[in-house]
Amino acid sequence: MRKAMVLLASLMAGMAFAAPTEGEHAAPQSHLEKEEQDVAGYILHHVSDSNEYEFEIPLSDNHISIHLPQFGIPLRAGVSCEPRPTPDGHGKAVPGWSEGCLDLSITKHTVMMWLAAVLLIGSLLLFSNRDKSKLVPRGASANLFEMLVLFVRDELAIKNIGKEEGPRYTPYLLTAFFFILFMNLLGLFPWMATATGNIGVTVALAVCTFVLTQIAGIRAAGLGGYLAHLTGGVAPWLWPIMIPVEVLGLFTKPFALTIRLFANMLAGHIVIFFLLGLIFMLGHPAVALVSVPFAMGIYLLELFVAFVQAYVFTMLSALFIGMGVAMAHHHDDHGAEGKELGHSHDHGRAHM
Repeated sequence: MRKAMVLLASLMAGMAFAAPTEGEHAAPQSHLEKEEQDVAGYILHHVSDSNEYEFEIPLSDNHISIHLPQFGIPLRAGVSCEPRPTPDGHGKAVPGWSEGCLDLSITKHTVMMWLAAVLLIGSLLLFSNRDKSKLVPRGASANLFEMLVLFVRDELAIKNIGKEEGPRYTPYLLTAFFFILFMNLLGLFPWMATATGNIGVTVALAVCTFVLTQIAGIRAAGLGGYLAHLTGGVAPWLWPIMIPVEVLGLFTKPFALTIRLFANMLAGHIVIFFLLGLIFMLGHPAVALVSVPFAMGIYLLELFVAFVQAYVFTMLSALFIGMGVAMAHHHDDHGAEGKELGHSHDHGRAHM
């Protein structure tokens, strides 16, 4: 459905751009009119990261811009990391890695991640049951928060990792779930942005899961068992084939986590902006009668997608950690052929 909407919006946008507005005799457009019709640039500007935070004033061409701090750390002696004007003349940029600078500038998506972290910590402090004499939380929000916490612990952590090891990794899964959920939801509010629509953010989240998955595997099977598992239990003359395949398999999991979250969150916002941009591209107010209801429908769908994507990332993280924990039992299988064991052979349902 999402791909179909993107394709439909892209086709309509292409038709709008291909069709002449008023033929060859059209009056010269003002700079503001050209800017309004540059819908693609407007969309890319709003979904991409930036060193400026803009607060647009409704029904006005004015906006308030806040320039966020830009700074870098020199990686080599004698290198200057002072921000320089960009080649296009729009703003400044810190020299990149190739010039010996580590860019640590604060961006719009960085602010969104900080805000999501504040919401995460605030929710824990607000809805945690500090009165130990009362076992049942009071209030709808506290009950909803507890329901989500129990769902992540019982349905994701314990079911995919096991009763013994599941509680050990539940704090990470809860943190990932609520952190991603808050970042997804923030993008649906005016003047906010979706940090999960930045591939750098999703890569960092996937790397956290990747590191924890390897730690779970080494802790469960030991370093020797972990390395032995990379051989796949085949004859030594097949190791040159099996080891590269197993190593490649280690990195496909975080790659899937990265692309799935990034693409889904970015695509939803692009579809909404395209539907609203059709009003300007087709140049007739009547288009709003169709595009605005469609955009509202996609917006409501995005509320659902925000929860679904947080759930999918957490579920896959629990599944990959469960596969790492189950590695120890597979290692035992290789060394004790024929011995009946009391555990499941399903990677995703270890220790059930």
